[in-house]
Amino acid sequence: MSTTDAATTVPVEQAPRVEPTSRVEPVETPADAVVTTQLANGLSCDLPADSPLAKLLRSQRTWVGPDAKARLRILREAKSIAIVGASPNPARSSYFVGTYLQQSSDYRVYFVNPNADTILGQKAYPDLASLPEVPDIVDVFRRGSDIPSVIDEVVAVGAPTIWVQLGIWNQDAAEYGESKGLTVVMDRCIKIEHARFNGGLHLLGFDTGQITARKTIR
Repeated sequence: MSTTDAATTVPVEQAPRVEPTSRVEPVETPADAVVTTQLANGLSCDLPADSPLAKLLRSQRTWVGPDAKARLRILREAKSIAIVGASPNPARSSYFVGTYLQQSSDYRVYFVNPNADTILGQKAYPDLASLPEVPDIVDVFRRGSDIPSVIDEVVAVGAPTIWVQLGIWNQDAAEYGESKGLTVVMDRCIKIEHARFNGGLHLLGFDTGQITARKTIR
C-alpha cells in the first residue's frame, strides 16, 4: 500500500460521528381541541380547531341571529335604547339613527360617548354604568374588534339585548354574547328595522312583513 493511500484511508470505526445538538419534540394537539360550528341551516358540527375546514367555516358567516319576527318582538317590547358610540357629528350614521329614534319612536334614548357632553340636545354619558336606568337595547356603533368589550359592559349592567349596527360583523363576539345570555342582533340597522316594521319603508319596495291595508270581512 502506498504512502498516499495510507494517508487518505480512514478506518470505518474511526469515522467522525455528528451528534444532534437539540431535538424538537412534536407538538400534539389536545384531544379536546375542537370547535363547534353553527351552520346556517341550524345544524352544528364539531371539528378539530386547527383543521382547514374549521378555519374555512370560521371565515364564513355561519352564525344566524334572531329572525324578523323575533326582531319585531324585541323592538316592540323595548322601552329604552342606549346608543354606544353615538356621535355629535351630523355626518355620522349614529347621529342619523339617534335623530330618527328621538323623532319617530317612543323609546327613551340615551347616548353613550365619553368624549361628548351633549348629543342631539341630550346629556351624553361616559359609559353604560352611568345611565339612569338599564336600557332594554344597547345599540352599538363601534368597530367589530371592540364588540367583545362592549358585551362585557352590557352584561355587567344587566341589559338583555345588544344590537350591533349595519356593516359591523364579529361572529365570535355574537357567539360570545349569546353564551353570556344576551340576545344578539348584528349587522342590522335599528333605524331601518324600526321603520320597516312600522310601515315606513313599504313605499321604497322593502318587504316589511306587515299588512298595511286590511279588507273588512263581512
